[in-house]
Amino acid sequence: MWLMEGHSVISPDVLARYAADAAADVPGVHTKQRRGARVTGDEVEVHVVIDYGANIPEVAAEVQQRVSDYLVRMADMRPSSVNVVVDDVMR
Repeated sequence: MWLMEGHSVISPDVLARYAADAAADVPGVHTKQRRGARVTGDEVEVHVVIDYGANIPEVAAEVQQRVSDYLVRMADMRPSSVNVVVDDVMR
């Protein structure tokens, strides 16, 4: 659970949905419904499918930035790491 300012508590499942939504907003990225993201403590793991031909390191860096920014904005959570796992490349 993550404690927000004012003592509100956000569950890891909700934070994971936020992370998956933010990752899916990156052009060329698709998240898997069942394994979209996981939040453990202040670490985030996001599973994605990337479009064929995309520059994977650049797309992964953009996912990391967007997820981190979104969690700060929506939940006042600054992840210590955002790990991007590319599960597949979509043609």
